[in-house]
Amino acid sequence: MAINDCFTQVLEQARKMGMRQLGTVAVDTTRVKASASADKIVLEKRQQRVRIRRKVRNWQRACDADDNNEGAGTQLGVAAEAVGATPMPAALEPLDKPRKRSTTDPDASFLRTRKGFVLGYAAQISVSEDPLIVAQRVIQRGNDNASLVPMVDLTASTCGQRPERVVADSGFYTNQNLELLEQRGVEAYVPDSFLARELNLGQPAAEWPHPHPRLRQMRQKMRSPEGRQMYARRKGMVEPVFGILKEQRGMRAFRMRGLEKVGIEFTLAATAHNIARMFRHG
Repeated sequence: MAINDCFTQVLEQARKMGMRQLGTVAVDTTRVKASASADKIVLEKRQQRVRIRRKVRNWQRACDADDNNEGAGTQLGVAAEAVGATPMPAALEPLDKPRKRSTTDPDASFLRTRKGFVLGYAAQISVSEDPLIVAQRVIQRGNDNASLVPMVDLTASTCGQRPERVVADSGFYTNQNLELLEQRGVEAYVPDSFLARELNLGQPAAEWPHPHPRLRQMRQKMRSPEGRQMYARRKGMVEPVFGILKEQRGMRAFRMRGLEKVGIEFTLAATAHNIARMFRHG
């Protein structure tokens, strides 16, 4: 049985127990350190140059090879055929943003955290009000605003139904995300970064001269008593789950290497969390 099938079956059993309610889900991301040495790092740009130099040397060897049919005048020689069969290497095009890559875990990336950069992965979860982890995945880079809709779709795929509402932090906000969620019939509670500062610190958010209609509607909704209450509930839903995973399940750092194996490790931790919640509920 695939590990993801096991995760889904646990959620189905939770539904039969009266848990896994998908009225509201909270989506969030955390950065988890990879099992990789930060000292063994190479630049992709450097690796690209090495690969092209190797191709150039192979092409030069084909050009310099001895031709047993030289001077025969009847057909192309062996060396000429070898040159023709070896494509000329393309010119080296420098990368706009050379990415550092670990030689011990090439799938890991340098991700920004509150304490600086960490070589690791972005772990994302969707949490119900129970709280159960109703969807989870590990990606190489933590681009939150591109992850909200995929996490909602993953929740629907895992649970067989879409949530009615989704609440997330400001990192997930884009006008396109709001439009796509509206098309799916999911009500979103996602503030922009300025409004999130207003909700957290009480400092009035800057007003844009010509705000996008969706931004204006979202600000109005988030400033309402219901919106403020929904945003406050987000922390109590998803952040304690990350705390349990990191402090009790030891997920501050992965033990495995490679995106596939890391994904399996995180799925096991999420499944264990759900089983523990079900045990307390029962």
